Amino acid sequence: MNVISVSELKQRIDAGEKLNLIDVREPAEYAEFNIGGKLLPLGKIMGMETDDIDSLKNEELVLCCRSGNRSMQACMMLEQAGFTNVVNVTGGLMAWQQMP
Repeated sequence: MNVISVSELKQRIDAGEKLNLIDVREPAEYAEFNIGGKLLPLGKIMGMETDDIDSLKNEELVLCCRSGNRSMQACMMLEQAGFTNVVNVTGGLMAWQQMP
């Protein structure tokens, strides 16, 4: 599993890079605040309900959550399921909101 800081992620988004950004929080959290990632809650990943992203097994997937813990769990689960390039956003969206 690779990691990316929120500032690195923001630079890549601002540069117009097309990212496979996956938000593993719950729908209510996502509705409250998100940075445009595809919603795929951790519970679905743990249940191996990954049909929405199975076509991306060999592409970079950048996973985020509130603090970086759930996305780290999701990264580990996806690696076990054969995903080859998963990246955890360290600090999660709490760190994103604290960026200057």
